[in-house]
Amino acid sequence: MKCPFCSHLHDRVVDSRESKEGGAIRRRRECLACERRFTTYERIDEVPYMAVKKDGRREKFDRQKVLGGLLKACEKRPISMARLSELVNRVEGKVSDSPDREISTTEIGEFLMEGLRELDKIAYVRFASVYRDFQDEEAFFNELRNLMRQKLP
Repeated sequence: MKCPFCSHLHDRVVDSRESKEGGAIRRRRECLACERRFTTYERIDEVPYMAVKKDGRREKFDRQKVLGGLLKACEKRPISMARLSELVNRVEGKVSDSPDREISTTEIGEFLMEGLRELDKIAYVRFASVYRDFQDEEAFFNELRNLMRQKLP
């Protein structure tokens, strides 16, 4: 670390503390040449996860946005927050496992619907109706028929 006062390249760390948020480490350093003290902060330089929209736009993956969509679909349904959080964790895992740190919103939506289908059929249909943008009752009924066929042996 170069001293901001004399540009000397050697110092010693006097004190190290984690920031209140836990996202950085604050270090008090003392220059070995001029003996003046200065503060540095260390942060993880992380490339954000990106969600690729249907129209090609990219936006930062937002865990809260995904959870919000699930909460709307699961409103007044007997699904615990722990189960929903677990589903969002799995989606986030898919994004972090991707080598280019990107995932399409189509993949996210399909993965969420698959998870909801296992958790609660009503929540699944609610989510699918918004995600698949059913334009008329026929599309909605077709999805219900498909769901019923899967349920029957």
